[in-house]
Amino acid sequence: MTHTAAPVCTITGAASGIGAATAMRFARAGWSVAIGNFDESTRHDALAVEAECRALGAQTLVFDADVGDAAACRRAIDTIADRWRRIDALVNCAGTTRAIPHHALDDIDAAEFERVYRVNTIGLFQMTRAAAPLLRESAQAARSTSVVNVSSLAGLNGTGSSIAYAASKGAVNTMTLSLARSLAPHVRVNAIAPGMVDDGLLQRTLQPEQYRDVLARMTGNSPLKRVSQPAEIADLAFFLVDQAPAITGQIIAAENGFLLTTA
Repeated sequence: MTHTAAPVCTITGAASGIGAATAMRFARAGWSVAIGNFDESTRHDALAVEAECRALGAQTLVFDADVGDAAACRRAIDTIADRWRRIDALVNCAGTTRAIPHHALDDIDAAEFERVYRVNTIGLFQMTRAAAPLLRESAQAARSTSVVNVSSLAGLNGTGSSIAYAASKGAVNTMTLSLARSLAPHVRVNAIAPGMVDDGLLQRTLQPEQYRDVLARMTGNSPLKRVSQPAEIADLAFFLVDQAPAITGQIIAAENGFLLTTA
């Protein structure tokens, strides 16, 4: 066991994309980071993130967890507790999707809804539930601990890679409100709803040519004529955790103006 005076941030889905950028953002700020890895297929990437965090001077731990498995979530939190005896922030980045056109109703079935919800919605709840006791214990009289849920613009306007994905993120937004109420006053809970993020989940879902086409289209259609980078979302997560003691129960859209186009 290593006792640490540094605060500890636990990040699920930290082997790539927003999760990896979040781990490095907190490491850069002097936090210890627990880097969530899915399985052997992502381990190389998770270890590379760990190496970058260590190069920034951070204490690190890589933990394996399929967040859709409640027992795996509890084991992960136990591992972190054994190492540091504290969790000051949980950033729920783990997610999954498949690209299924919204109009193709016959191409999506109950199994796909269940698969997506198991990770994006139920998994997020299970990880938060497992971490909640340690988050409460780590809170101080003048400083709350924090959960940040990575949601999506899809959960605000019903777009995104599939109807199942959009619905799962809409549920994340509602659950953020419920958790913010139930975990107050010691733990703040907020969500970030990005629009398209380059090097995000969609890049790992589409073929390279498809991804380039989507990236160009989303850039062109955005009022700001850009898409986000993972580091921007990581900066926002850090702000919510470290610099926003009055903010809880909020879903913050970071979508380059796409919500303006639905008016």
